[in-house]
Amino acid sequence: MSNAFQKRTIAFQSRLAEVGVDVSVIFDADNIFYLSAFWGYLGMQFGRPTLLVIPDEGDCSIITPSLEAEMAHKMTWIEDIKEWSDGVGGEWRVCLDIIFKNEKNMKIGIEKNKTHPVITEFIKKAYPDVLVVDISNILSDMRMVKTPEEIETMHQAGQVSVAMCEGGKEAIAEGVPEYEVALAVIAAGTRKAAEFLTDVGSERLFSPMIHNLQVLQSGGPDISMVHRRPTVRRMNRGESVYMCFCEMNNFKGFKLGFDRQYWVGQVSKEEARLYEIAISAQAAALNMIHPGVIAEDVHMAAARIYQDAGFGLCYRTGRSVGFSLIEKPELKIGDKTLLRAGMTFAVDGAVSIPEKAAARVGDSIVVTENGYDYLTPFPKDLQVL
Repeated sequence: MSNAFQKRTIAFQSRLAEVGVDVSVIFDADNIFYLSAFWGYLGMQFGRPTLLVIPDEGDCSIITPSLEAEMAHKMTWIEDIKEWSDGVGGEWRVCLDIIFKNEKNMKIGIEKNKTHPVITEFIKKAYPDVLVVDISNILSDMRMVKTPEEIETMHQAGQVSVAMCEGGKEAIAEGVPEYEVALAVIAAGTRKAAEFLTDVGSERLFSPMIHNLQVLQSGGPDISMVHRRPTVRRMNRGESVYMCFCEMNNFKGFKLGFDRQYWVGQVSKEEARLYEIAISAQAAALNMIHPGVIAEDVHMAAARIYQDAGFGLCYRTGRSVGFSLIEKPELKIGDKTLLRAGMTFAVDGAVSIPEKAAARVGDSIVVTENGYDYLTPFPKDLQVL
């Protein structure tokens, strides 16, 4: 596993050299994991940043709180782990000083839109002779097309998402509170994730636990609240139950998109009509997906379905997924990226009438040479439970 991370880092260093960047300071946790195989549980929410310093050639360094250092040593292939502690000296700043020493006229790369302002401002003030540039696109481009090994792990993540949905679906019934459905989702997903993990090497530090507040809402005026969370509300006959699993499944560092909706006891003609529109829009987008197609055109295929049904344009039909919940490219107006085999997307269909009704569906797929394959293969026909 470490070899794959090291190879990515070497490729990244080559790209830094090509654009004349002497060293990069990586802050984004997903990018740190992508290159180093390390992730920590402390971040700027506690005022404790972890940084990955990668020169255009030579050894790399991880700067991390001392509370995370033992785990870092056991997870990453990088040997230089620089620890810092709260209130001791200059904390993480001293670690950067040790690396940069008296270097001048360097070009330092950061992730402009992801690096915390505290880090950015320190670099600019502490090293006034350096040129700070944005290297976000380098990493975004590297992450667009997944390797066969990465896709294999994403297929496993897809099985975890499907298990989550199966668990939630089985719990849906008249009179059941929403939070009970969410608990069933967590339990089913955790057990499936545990099947793919071992207690060996760095893999033993991956947790199978499914976590984060799920997106889930049932019936009533709240059904059009796209991102409402489970409450104590009890489900009633004739209501729909919408479940989104996007923020919950973080399997071996990979994230997917996945949504399903079901009805309790019966479904009205209007809601059935809306659900058919959502399914048709997603299908139109999926039918467009194959190498060489422009990302924007996939979105427009779905948009035409909505317009023909009397609805307006949506912001996007899908987003690339993988090491982050949203990557590049996106299936939206203005994104002219050509699809390539190995790209992975969450592709959605959705319509909503505020405070009255809504219908949503979502899947993750991988682009293949001949079209696409599902990462989340699970039935999405209209189902009354």
